[in-house]
Amino acid sequence: MKIDKDSLLLYAVTDRGCLRDISIEEAVEQAILGGVGVVQLREKNISEHGLLKEAEKLLKICHKYDVPLIINDDYEAALKCGADGVHVGIEDAPVSEIRRIAGNDFIIGATAKTVEQAKLAERSGADYLGVGAVFPSPTKKNAVRITPQQLKEICSSVNIPAVAIGGITAENVKEIKGCGHCGIAVVSAVFGAADIKNAADELRMAALDTI
Repeated sequence: MKIDKDSLLLYAVTDRGCLRDISIEEAVEQAILGGVGVVQLREKNISEHGLLKEAEKLLKICHKYDVPLIINDDYEAALKCGADGVHVGIEDAPVSEIRRIAGNDFIIGATAKTVEQAKLAERSGADYLGVGAVFPSPTKKNAVRITPQQLKEICSSVNIPAVAIGGITAENVKEIKGCGHCGIAVVSAVFGAADIKNAADELRMAALDTI
């Protein structure tokens, strides 16, 4: 499964710490029903075995709706469980290495905070970029911030789609309107909501107004 640009309009990143008395499986399904087009499994505090078991469960849900499941950081785990791809940060395995090992059908997303990082990721074979943090992030308090102007410069420097990430809500997303991103990636704005499906729908519509 390759990534579709339109599916990146609303990209949800899991965090079980945000959930309100709901399983991660149910939360992901509600998010998809609300309009999420890509799901990333990002769970830092579980074992590899736990990650693989969780991924197997989420793959069934995601593929029921033809939504790709991306694993955060660990491309080996992604390949083991049959996930559709991986998203890697600047300090993780190089995109070029993952592409060589995983092949062309494996989705690779890469974090970029500068034009140089974005161009390198594209040259190395990344399918899309995650660019940010565009706002202060409640789930990643030490994340380096970038301005809307920097977001625009990064997005315009490459031909692959770029998703804005970091502290985005339905209210503040309008501040990055016209920056060249194809969508937004969110964590707590979806998974911390009392009504996940409704929150996803609101975010999707808000994101659409900024493209």
